[in-house]
Amino acid sequence: MGQYCDAATMQATLDGNDYVPVIDLSASNSSDSNGAAGVVAEIGDACEKWGVFQVINHGVPLELHERFELAMKKFFAQPLVEKRKMRKDIDPLNPYDYGYEEFSKKVEDWKEVFDFPLEKEMPVSCDTNNTQTREAIPQWPEYPPEFREACEAYGREMEKLSFRLLELISMSLGLPKQRLHGFFKDHTSMGRLIHCPPCPTPQLALGTHAHTDVGALTILSQDDAGGLEGQRTIDGKWLPVQFVPNAYVINVGDMLEVWSNKKYVSLVHRAKVNSERERFSIPFFFNPAQYVTMEPIEELTNEQTPAKYRAFSWGKYYNSRKYGNFKNPDMQVLRLKHFRVFD
Repeated sequence: MGQYCDAATMQATLDGNDYVPVIDLSASNSSDSNGAAGVVAEIGDACEKWGVFQVINHGVPLELHERFELAMKKFFAQPLVEKRKMRKDIDPLNPYDYGYEEFSKKVEDWKEVFDFPLEKEMPVSCDTNNTQTREAIPQWPEYPPEFREACEAYGREMEKLSFRLLELISMSLGLPKQRLHGFFKDHTSMGRLIHCPPCPTPQLALGTHAHTDVGALTILSQDDAGGLEGQRTIDGKWLPVQFVPNAYVINVGDMLEVWSNKKYVSLVHRAKVNSERERFSIPFFFNPAQYVTMEPIEELTNEQTPAKYRAFSWGKYYNSRKYGNFKNPDMQVLRLKHFRVFD
């Protein structure tokens, strides 16, 4: 992941206009202001027209990523009886650890997952009106022994990359680069490991059903098995997200849509499975603090462009999506449409 490659050469090898933009982040650290401004412009264009882009030369060490990937595969290769020891329902209020009955919009997906928090706090209950927190204490498996250290090291790299991307996105909106930092002082970010086994009836199943991500942005590592698809913002067309070696896929999330006053739209995406190959993917969800009140950034609204969303509690919204999607059919799952201001 740390090896240098050229985005222009990479993009030139992709035929047509239906490939997700590939952006080289190396210029954003350059003393050349034009180069940095070019990266900001590319990111802004991708967020507005696509809702997704890929980044290369992002600074995440290749060796660290490979070590983390190997630990993940060792974990999922265990017998189910061993993985079940990490079941989510051991502590119903702790959404972390292992699960194979995962739901998108209350529909079961064809996958198994392991979630781990980067946050230090988590909700005290699944009541969406209660935004109090308690210490987040994830379970860690005994095997492989390097699993916890690999996850925590990877999480720290994702945190650094997330803040770097947040600054570039902020500047693409014409805001100071640290304008959004305050919302992440006690962020509720988390990592997820996903394994989709070969599916005997791939035409009847999805690895993940169509959805948007609840947070600000998602950093995803995918393998070459393919299957990830995004619905392009400008025309609603479903397109495969091509595999690019040593790249991360960046999704616009719900909260970035709100802050940008819908200039950037949260990416609707899904993942397909196949009958021959297993698929691994690793999303990192970069989320605001539990206590943050969400609303469009003041500098991006005026009389000509009024706020398109009412203010709402991130903690309440987050709890609804986190717990309502899993095994609580009676809980109302909040969506951005519930806070949209219509003319």
